[in-house]
Amino acid sequence: MRSLGRWVLWVLLAGVALQLVFLGRIALMAVVDPQSTAFQRSEAWRIAVQSATDPKADWRWRQRWVPGEQISPHLKRAVIASEDAGFASHGGVEWEAIQGAWQKNERRQQIAEQRAARNPNRPVREPKIVGGSTITQQLAKNLLLSGERQLWRKGQELVLALMLEALLSKERILEIYLNSVEWGEGVFGAEAAAQRYFGKPASRLSAYEAARLAVMLPSPKFFETRQGSAYLARRTGTIVARMGAVALP
Repeated sequence: MRSLGRWVLWVLLAGVALQLVFLGRIALMAVVDPQSTAFQRSEAWRIAVQSATDPKADWRWRQRWVPGEQISPHLKRAVIASEDAGFASHGGVEWEAIQGAWQKNERRQQIAEQRAARNPNRPVREPKIVGGSTITQQLAKNLLLSGERQLWRKGQELVLALMLEALLSKERILEIYLNSVEWGEGVFGAEAAAQRYFGKPASRLSAYEAARLAVMLPSPKFFETRQGSAYLARRTGTIVARMGAVALP
Protein backbone atom coordinates (compact mmCIF):
# COMPACT_ATOMS: atom_id res chain seq x y z
CA MET A 1 0.00 0.00 0.00
CA ARG A 2 2.85 2.38 0.84
CA SER A 3 4.45 1.61 -2.52
CA LEU A 4 1.20 2.50 -4.29
CA GLY A 5 1.00 5.72 -2.31
CA ARG A 6 4.53 6.69 -3.35
CA TRP A 7 3.70 6.04 -7.00
CA VAL A 8 0.60 8.20 -6.75
CA LEU A 9 2.67 10.96 -5.12
CA TRP A 10 5.30 10.77 -7.87
CA VAL A 11 2.62 10.94 -10.57
CA LEU A 12 1.09 14.01 -8.90
CA LEU A 13 4.48 15.70 -8.57
CA ALA A 14 5.25 14.94 -12.23
CA GLY A 15 1.90 16.46 -13.22
CA VAL A 16 2.59 19.61 -11.20
CA ALA A 17 6.10 19.88 -12.67
CA LEU A 18 4.67 19.61 -16.19
CA GLN A 19 2.20 22.40 -15.50
CA LEU A 20 5.02 24.60 -14.19
CA VAL A 21 7.01 23.95 -17.38
CA PHE A 22 3.99 24.94 -19.48
CA LEU A 23 3.47 28.00 -17.30
CA GLY A 24 7.07 29.11 -17.78
CA ARG A 25 6.95 28.64 -21.54
CA ILE A 26 3.73 30.63 -21.84
CA ALA A 27 5.08 33.42 -19.62
CA LEU A 28 8.12 33.67 -21.91
CA MET A 29 5.83 34.12 -24.91
CA ALA A 30 4.77 37.48 -23.53
CA VAL A 31 8.11 38.86 -24.75
CA VAL A 32 9.59 36.18 -27.04
CA ASP A 33 7.97 35.03 -30.29
CA PRO A 34 7.66 31.22 -30.36
CA GLN A 35 9.91 29.79 -33.08
CA SER A 36 7.60 26.84 -33.76
CA THR A 37 4.64 24.94 -32.35
CA ALA A 38 4.19 21.28 -31.47
CA PHE A 39 1.85 20.89 -34.44
CA GLN A 40 4.31 22.54 -36.84
CA ARG A 41 7.12 20.26 -35.71
CA SER A 42 4.87 17.24 -36.19
CA GLU A 43 3.92 18.40 -39.68
CA ALA A 44 7.54 19.16 -40.61
CA TRP A 45 8.53 15.63 -39.62
CA ARG A 46 5.62 14.12 -41.58
CA ILE A 47 6.45 16.10 -44.71
CA ALA A 48 10.17 15.28 -44.40
CA VAL A 49 9.45 11.55 -44.08
CA GLN A 50 7.02 11.66 -46.98
CA SER A 51 9.56 13.46 -49.16
CA ALA A 52 12.25 10.93 -48.28
CA THR A 53 10.07 7.93 -49.14
CA ASP A 54 8.17 9.35 -52.12
CA PRO A 55 10.29 10.81 -54.98
CA LYS A 56 7.22 12.63 -56.31
CA ALA A 57 6.49 14.37 -53.01
CA ASP A 58 6.93 18.13 -53.14
CA TRP A 59 8.81 19.38 -50.07
CA ARG A 60 7.76 22.88 -49.17
CA TRP A 61 7.51 24.98 -46.04
CA ARG A 62 6.20 28.52 -45.88
CA GLN A 63 6.21 30.59 -42.71
CA ARG A 64 7.39 34.06 -41.76
CA TRP A 65 6.60 35.75 -38.48
CA VAL A 66 5.29 39.30 -38.74
CA PRO A 67 4.30 41.64 -35.88
CA GLY A 68 0.57 41.98 -35.19
CA GLU A 69 0.47 45.48 -36.62
CA GLN A 70 1.61 44.05 -39.98
CA ILE A 71 -1.43 41.79 -40.18
CA SER A 72 -4.50 43.33 -41.75
CA PRO A 73 -7.30 44.23 -39.30
CA HIS A 74 -9.59 42.63 -41.87
CA LEU A 75 -7.96 39.25 -41.22
CA LYS A 76 -8.19 39.66 -37.46
CA ARG A 77 -11.90 40.47 -37.71
CA ALA A 78 -12.53 37.68 -40.22
CA VAL A 79 -10.87 35.02 -38.08
CA ILE A 80 -12.75 36.12 -34.97
CA ALA A 81 -16.06 36.22 -36.89
CA SER A 82 -15.45 32.76 -38.33
CA GLU A 83 -13.75 30.92 -35.47
CA ASP A 84 -14.66 32.56 -32.17
CA ALA A 85 -17.17 35.43 -32.06
CA GLY A 86 -16.78 35.81 -28.30
CA PHE A 87 -12.98 35.98 -28.34
CA ALA A 88 -12.70 39.53 -27.00
CA SER A 89 -14.89 38.84 -23.96
CA HIS A 90 -14.46 35.22 -22.85
CA GLY A 91 -11.79 33.95 -20.47
CA GLY A 92 -10.32 31.43 -22.89
CA VAL A 93 -13.00 28.75 -22.68
CA GLU A 94 -16.63 28.88 -23.80
CA TRP A 95 -18.17 26.33 -21.42
CA GLU A 96 -21.60 26.44 -23.07
CA ALA A 97 -20.04 25.77 -26.48
CA ILE A 98 -18.15 22.78 -25.06
CA GLN A 99 -21.34 21.41 -23.53
CA GLY A 100 -23.20 21.89 -26.81
CA ALA A 101 -20.42 20.17 -28.75
CA TRP A 102 -20.40 17.29 -26.26
CA GLN A 103 -24.16 16.78 -26.68
CA LYS A 104 -23.90 16.96 -30.47
CA ASN A 105 -21.10 14.39 -30.49
CA GLU A 106 -23.16 12.07 -28.28
CA ARG A 107 -26.13 12.32 -30.66
CA ARG A 108 -23.93 11.58 -33.65
CA GLN A 109 -22.39 8.60 -31.87
CA GLN A 110 -25.86 7.24 -31.03
CA ILE A 111 -26.96 7.59 -34.67
CA ALA A 112 -23.81 5.75 -35.82
CA GLU A 113 -24.46 2.93 -33.34
CA GLN A 114 -28.09 2.63 -34.47
CA ARG A 115 -27.01 2.40 -38.11
CA ALA A 116 -24.46 -0.24 -37.20
CA ALA A 117 -27.11 -2.25 -35.35
CA ARG A 118 -29.48 -2.11 -38.32
CA ASN A 119 -26.75 -3.09 -40.79
CA PRO A 120 -24.18 -5.18 -38.87
CA ASN A 121 -22.39 -6.29 -42.06
CA ARG A 122 -22.09 -2.82 -43.51
CA PRO A 123 -19.15 -0.59 -42.51
CA VAL A 124 -20.22 2.60 -40.77
CA ARG A 125 -18.17 5.80 -40.96
CA GLU A 126 -16.96 7.23 -37.69
CA PRO A 127 -19.04 10.32 -36.79
CA LYS A 128 -17.31 13.66 -37.21
CA ILE A 129 -16.19 15.09 -33.86
CA VAL A 130 -17.29 18.66 -33.11
CA GLY A 131 -14.85 20.56 -30.92
CA GLY A 132 -16.41 23.81 -29.70
CA SER A 133 -12.90 25.26 -29.20
CA THR A 134 -12.10 28.94 -28.85
CA ILE A 135 -9.15 30.61 -30.58
CA THR A 136 -7.27 30.42 -27.28
CA GLN A 137 -7.91 26.67 -27.00
CA GLN A 138 -6.80 26.11 -30.59
CA LEU A 139 -3.60 28.01 -29.88
CA ALA A 140 -3.00 26.01 -26.69
CA LYS A 141 -3.41 22.73 -28.59
CA ASN A 142 -1.21 23.72 -31.53
CA LEU A 143 1.52 25.31 -29.40
CA LEU A 144 2.14 22.65 -26.80
CA LEU A 145 0.13 19.46 -27.36
CA SER A 146 -0.07 16.49 -29.69
CA GLY A 147 -2.94 16.06 -32.12
CA GLU A 148 -4.35 12.99 -30.37
CA ARG A 149 -8.04 13.09 -29.45
CA GLN A 150 -7.91 11.87 -25.86
CA LEU A 151 -9.83 13.01 -22.81
CA TRP A 152 -6.68 13.89 -20.83
CA ARG A 153 -5.39 15.98 -23.74
CA LYS A 154 -8.65 17.92 -23.92
CA GLY A 155 -8.40 18.58 -20.19
CA GLN A 156 -4.82 19.78 -20.57
CA GLU A 157 -5.92 22.02 -23.44
CA LEU A 158 -8.45 23.73 -21.17
CA VAL A 159 -5.81 24.30 -18.48
CA LEU A 160 -3.37 25.74 -21.02
CA ALA A 161 -6.07 28.01 -22.45
CA LEU A 162 -6.67 29.46 -18.99
CA MET A 163 -2.90 29.95 -18.55
CA LEU A 164 -2.67 31.77 -21.88
CA GLU A 165 -5.49 34.11 -20.93
CA ALA A 166 -3.95 34.77 -17.51
CA LEU A 167 -0.43 35.53 -18.75
CA LEU A 168 -0.92 37.04 -22.22
CA SER A 169 -3.07 39.84 -23.55
CA LYS A 170 -5.81 39.14 -26.07
CA GLU A 171 -3.78 41.03 -28.69
CA ARG A 172 -0.75 38.80 -28.06
CA ILE A 173 -2.83 35.59 -28.17
CA LEU A 174 -4.29 36.64 -31.52
CA GLU A 175 -0.87 37.66 -32.85
CA ILE A 176 0.68 34.28 -31.99
CA TYR A 177 -2.34 32.42 -33.34
CA LEU A 178 -2.32 34.23 -36.69
CA ASN A 179 1.43 33.66 -37.07
CA SER A 180 1.29 29.94 -36.33
CA VAL A 181 -2.03 28.55 -37.57
CA GLU A 182 -2.01 26.19 -40.58
CA TRP A 183 -3.31 27.45 -43.94
CA GLY A 184 -2.38 24.52 -46.20
CA GLU A 185 0.25 21.85 -46.70
CA GLY A 186 3.36 23.35 -45.12
CA VAL A 187 1.76 26.82 -45.07
CA PHE A 188 1.76 28.43 -41.62
CA GLY A 189 0.88 31.92 -40.51
CA ALA A 190 -0.92 34.89 -42.05
CA GLU A 191 2.06 36.17 -44.05
CA ALA A 192 2.71 32.83 -45.74
CA ALA A 193 -1.01 32.37 -46.44
CA ALA A 194 -1.41 35.84 -47.96
CA GLN A 195 1.59 35.27 -50.24
CA ARG A 196 0.49 31.73 -51.12
CA TYR A 197 -3.09 32.54 -52.13
CA PHE A 198 -3.04 36.22 -53.10
CA GLY A 199 0.60 37.11 -53.80
CA LYS A 200 0.66 40.00 -51.33
CA PRO A 201 1.71 40.66 -47.71
CA ALA A 202 -0.75 40.01 -44.88
CA SER A 203 -0.92 43.75 -44.17
CA ARG A 204 -2.60 44.40 -47.55
CA LEU A 205 -5.35 41.78 -47.47
CA SER A 206 -8.79 43.07 -48.44
CA ALA A 207 -11.91 42.22 -46.45
CA TYR A 208 -12.95 39.55 -48.99
CA GLU A 209 -9.47 38.00 -49.13
CA ALA A 210 -9.25 37.93 -45.34
CA ALA A 211 -12.66 36.29 -45.04
CA ARG A 212 -11.69 33.68 -47.60
CA LEU A 213 -8.60 32.76 -45.59
CA ALA A 214 -10.63 32.62 -42.38
CA VAL A 215 -13.13 30.22 -43.91
CA MET A 216 -10.30 27.84 -44.82
CA LEU A 217 -9.12 27.43 -41.22
CA PRO A 218 -11.16 24.41 -40.08
CA SER A 219 -9.91 22.36 -43.08
CA PRO A 220 -6.98 24.22 -44.69
CA LYS A 221 -5.53 21.28 -46.64
CA PHE A 222 -8.99 20.44 -48.03
CA PHE A 223 -9.70 23.97 -49.23
CA GLU A 224 -6.16 24.51 -50.50
CA THR A 225 -6.98 22.22 -53.43
CA ARG A 226 -10.58 23.44 -53.78
CA GLN A 227 -10.25 27.19 -54.20
CA GLY A 228 -13.19 27.16 -56.63
CA SER A 229 -15.52 25.58 -54.07
CA ALA A 230 -19.06 27.03 -54.07
CA TYR A 231 -19.21 26.54 -50.30
CA LEU A 232 -15.98 28.51 -49.86
CA ALA A 233 -17.39 31.44 -51.86
CA ARG A 234 -20.76 31.35 -50.10
CA ARG A 235 -19.26 31.11 -46.61
CA THR A 236 -16.80 33.91 -47.43
CA GLY A 237 -19.71 36.23 -48.20
CA THR A 238 -21.30 35.35 -44.86
CA ILE A 239 -18.10 36.16 -42.94
CA VAL A 240 -17.63 39.48 -44.78
CA ALA A 241 -21.14 40.45 -43.66
CA ARG A 242 -20.30 39.61 -40.03
CA MET A 243 -16.93 41.34 -39.88
CA GLY A 244 -18.35 44.84 -39.37
CA ALA A 245 -19.80 43.82 -36.01
CA VAL A 246 -16.51 42.39 -34.69
CA ALA A 247 -14.69 44.48 -32.08
CA LEU A 248 -10.96 43.85 -31.99
CA PRO A 249 -9.35 43.36 -28.55
